[in-house]
Amino acid sequence: MIYPQNFEQKIGFDQIRQLLKLKCLSTLGEERVTEMSFSDDYEEIDEILNQVTEFVRIIQEEDGFPDQFFFDVRPSLKRVRIEGMYLDEQELFDLRRSLETIRDIVRFLQRSEEDDESTIPYPSLKRLAGDIAVFPQLIGKIDSILNKYGKIKDNASSELSRIRRELASTMGGISRTLNSILRSAQSEGYVDKDVAPAMRDGRLVIPVAPGLKRKIKGIVHDESSSGKTVFIEPAEVVEANNRVRELEGEERREIIRILVEFSNLLRPSIPEILQSYEFLAEIDFIRAKSHFAIQTNSLKPALENEQLLDWTMAVHPLLQLSLARHNKKVVPLDIELHQQQRILIISGPNAGGKSVCLKTVGLLQYMLQCGLLVPMHERSHMGIFSHIFIDIGDEQSIEDDLSTYSSHLTNMKMMMKSCDERSLILIDEFGGGTEPQIGGAIAEAVLKRFNDKKTFGVITTHYQNLKHFAEDHAGVVNGAMLYDRHMMQALFQLQIGNPGSSFAVEIARKIGLPEDVIADASNLVGSEYINADKYLQDIVRDKRYWEGKRQSIRQREKQMEDTIERYQKEMEELQKSRKEIIRKAKEEAEHLLQESNARIENTIRTIKEAQADKEKTRLVRQELSNFRTAMDEQTSKEVEDKIAQKMQRLQEKQNRKKEKKSVDNPTVLQQKAPKIVPIAVNDYVKLKGQTTVGQVLEINGKNAVVAFGSIKTTVKTDRLERSNVSPQKQEPAKSTFVSTQTHDQMYEKKLNFKQDIDVRGMRGDEALQAVTYFIDDAILVGMDRVRILHGTGTGILRSIIRQYLDTVSGVRHFADEHVQFGGAGITVVDLA
Repeated sequence: MIYPQNFEQKIGFDQIRQLLKLKCLSTLGEERVTEMSFSDDYEEIDEILNQVTEFVRIIQEEDGFPDQFFFDVRPSLKRVRIEGMYLDEQELFDLRRSLETIRDIVRFLQRSEEDDESTIPYPSLKRLAGDIAVFPQLIGKIDSILNKYGKIKDNASSELSRIRRELASTMGGISRTLNSILRSAQSEGYVDKDVAPAMRDGRLVIPVAPGLKRKIKGIVHDESSSGKTVFIEPAEVVEANNRVRELEGEERREIIRILVEFSNLLRPSIPEILQSYEFLAEIDFIRAKSHFAIQTNSLKPALENEQLLDWTMAVHPLLQLSLARHNKKVVPLDIELHQQQRILIISGPNAGGKSVCLKTVGLLQYMLQCGLLVPMHERSHMGIFSHIFIDIGDEQSIEDDLSTYSSHLTNMKMMMKSCDERSLILIDEFGGGTEPQIGGAIAEAVLKRFNDKKTFGVITTHYQNLKHFAEDHAGVVNGAMLYDRHMMQALFQLQIGNPGSSFAVEIARKIGLPEDVIADASNLVGSEYINADKYLQDIVRDKRYWEGKRQSIRQREKQMEDTIERYQKEMEELQKSRKEIIRKAKEEAEHLLQESNARIENTIRTIKEAQADKEKTRLVRQELSNFRTAMDEQTSKEVEDKIAQKMQRLQEKQNRKKEKKSVDNPTVLQQKAPKIVPIAVNDYVKLKGQTTVGQVLEINGKNAVVAFGSIKTTVKTDRLERSNVSPQKQEPAKSTFVSTQTHDQMYEKKLNFKQDIDVRGMRGDEALQAVTYFIDDAILVGMDRVRILHGTGTGILRSIIRQYLDTVSGVRHFADEHVQFGGAGITVVDLA
């Protein structure tokens, strides 16, 4: 229940409605704004607020929401329900585009089909779209009738196609005849050279000067407004123009027949289509509410199924928009009402913000229960009320013979009769409008009834007896609108716990009232009252001071909590990073292992080709084993180094806050970092932490090609360090010998070797290993050319294989196969 009838006007909600209508895309949404009403159903309010919250996310995070065509074709559909009626071209075009929009919105909201709602991006909106029918067959049928510009297609029917072909042919004949007549008339001087055929009453005519109109045989159809031109239809085209008229009539009749036929097809589906338009109206309404929420920085607070006001930084949205136009900000409102503190008595100076506070409470509570998000801090809590009553402003009525006070009493009577523990009452200047003493007494008696009924409320007053009542009765609490006594200006801040002073003496003195008048007034009231008011001001001032201190302490505690939480998160991320580093290190180790295996195979091939003896083979295998051990140790060391670096960065970040910048202390000397000489070609180097010495053959950016004995490998330069000892040179083998068995095995392998390998469908590492063995064998048996089938796909497999081929010295050249034989899906490799 909402009281009185002009409740929305009193709190400014009628202006909210107007702003929402401006944000609607069609009359569909505007009707919903008009129908929007107050509800006290917790489940309904919660669902509506969730819908708006989800749509705010769509606006802020999504780019592809389909909101292009919101057309209200419901009147046309209702008209077509009558047999024989039909939609015209424009109505049909609007129907097609809006049906497409409904279909696209339903698809957008039902993108996730999982049963678990936690995985659905917009569950409340999805439920809204759950039973909505879409009409792909109707859309397809309309597409067969209309083109993309909303005009009837030539091929909408065979008869229409015939009519339009004949019409085009006839019009072309008329145009050619007219142009011939026109050129003849121009050559004979009857018509100016720049004249062209014109259209009058749907017939092609020639503009001629009045004095020469008899030079061209035909019918005069029109005359220009100046009288200097007449429009003649030559006799040669009269019959053709008549035929054009007939064909245009046939065309109109055929178009109507097509539209009637479609409307007959549409008629059985109209009830379901109208239901889908109700959904479109709801989406337009939700969209408007969401844009208004974004404009006013509104959100959904924690909603409680009880009577409660626990608001932080609440803002009057209309006042916020008004002040924003002048680059000003609203002072936010903090207010708390609950079962033990239900009625708030607000006192303070005039123009101090009491009425604004009252209207803010009424407007925000009403907005929430009408399904609108509200501008306040996210940690706020809001409850649900079954009734909201308001008594604010001057309600004099000449017709009802009511004075201001009489109207207030009428409102009080209505409130006392209807209010209960689920009601919220809002009263401005309680007890005002009559003689103060009796007015205050009646107000106190009414306040007692409200408190006995456990009603919630916000009441503004200047009466001292109501302030005392709040101090002496449980359930009622005082509040003050703060005032800067030194600056003599209102602060527009509400403070709950103490009554406010009216600052009447101070304001009178600021205005310039004579001091003797102020002194007489003070004597009339009595020093006790004046002193009590001063004590009250001092209490409020001291409370403000300590409240500021407490707020400052809270902010510092919050900063400390945030800092601790941030460091805890960083530690957790560090642990995750440690696991990730180990995982990557294992992958690198696996890659190195594969590289080592490939090198072993290459070494075996080299040994066999060079016909090395057993001692040489043993030495080479030993070098490979040392290399593999060095790689494993280096990988483990890298893992530990990365973890240590992460720990060091975190420690430095923590210490940075404690240290002063070196520029602030002139005595601090900056130490110069030793100059690092980069590693160059021919330098003797070794892996950090290892003893095996190699020689740098090439430098490629951050990578170096190093020869460790007879093994060449590519190593990052930051993993190398210089060595003062050169590697021991191995004496070349003095003789070679290849057994008959080896010759036979090589011959058999060459006979069975296939020049193609197919790695399609393999993972990258599997394919690389297979290609490695394949190329090694191809070199070993002396093949000149081989082919690798990797397919096109995303191109990753092709890229990995070609990167490997670039590193193989035995590969002379590689390229795509000829387009006729496979193109980019096959790599042809020429071997040295």
